Amino acid sequence: MGQIQIEMFATLDLVGQAPGGPDEDPIGFPFGGWQAPLIDEVTGAQVGAAYEGTDALLLGRRTYDIFAAYWPHQEGGPADSIATLFNRVPKYVASHGKPDLSWAGSSQLGPDLPAAVREIRDRHERVKVVGSLNLVQTLLHEKLFDVLDLWLHPIVLGVGKKVFDGGEVPTSLTLVQPPEASPNGIVHLRYGLAEGTPETGDMTVEN
Repeated sequence: MGQIQIEMFATLDLVGQAPGGPDEDPIGFPFGGWQAPLIDEVTGAQVGAAYEGTDALLLGRRTYDIFAAYWPHQEGGPADSIATLFNRVPKYVASHGKPDLSWAGSSQLGPDLPAAVREIRDRHERVKVVGSLNLVQTLLHEKLFDVLDLWLHPIVLGVGKKVFDGGEVPTSLTLVQPPEASPNGIVHLRYGLAEGTPETGDMTVEN
């Protein structure tokens, strides 16, 4: 069985909406593209390394549309390695509508999302979920992920869709590698899904 790995960029107040550009979510959100001024070489290298071994993408409809309009035209440019990877691997799209699947290697998931994701995980070694905030929230609720890569950015927006929107279930995770901080203050945290639910206790100190 392979792994479902979520790649998520968020602010300190855990807003994950439209990090890449002002056109991602232009209606009602004034901070589209908040990630761009903070990206540095260290974070760029971390993101690039996170995609090593990826053999499939799992995307929500909006992220898929953005990627399909951009990545097929980026091979040979500064982001050639990621463009080549994204254009080569299968793309699975979670959507209730009828997306344009003209990007080579794209297919739409069936209506039973949990079952479809489990089938993808059985078929591939390393499936990456990029952006796709609504899809990520579903995967978190269903505990249908194995690794969560979270890049926390040193800004607070106060508005926007958050990674955790109140629909979560109690979940235990484990830190699978030491946190990494970039010169611009972005902190990369890599968590793995752990068994069981969070435990409770008190702070009593026995003498």
